[in-house]
Amino acid sequence: METMRFDASELLDTPARRAAYLTAALETGDPEEIRDALGIVARARGLAEVAREAKLSRTSLYKTLGGSGNPEFGTVVRVLASLGIRLTATPVVQTRKSARRPAAAKRASAHKARTGKKPERARA
Repeated sequence: METMRFDASELLDTPARRAAYLTAALETGDPEEIRDALGIVARARGLAEVAREAKLSRTSLYKTLGGSGNPEFGTVVRVLASLGIRLTATPVVQTRKSARRPAAAKRASAHKARTGKKPERARA
């Protein structure tokens, strides 16, 4: 049985699919995964065309988005613009418990930071 190498770029044939793929990578927060996804999306669109629109050489873009590349943020923004994709920010949803600490806990934490000791409990 002969196997073929899987290439995700072949499935990213529309702007919506490319954006969804990048969004999933961005949600991981892993810089290497984001870089790899950006490279795959650029390949899906055509590296030469993306490089030209981002004002980079094809070789430079290939190296930047390759396995050991570390693209500067400005390069990422230019590549995304050439892909017709815009970055947006959304708040991270926190659970109610972790979002709010009781005032007493905040005061105790601040006291310990100042003095290095736990505060004494008030006696009734």
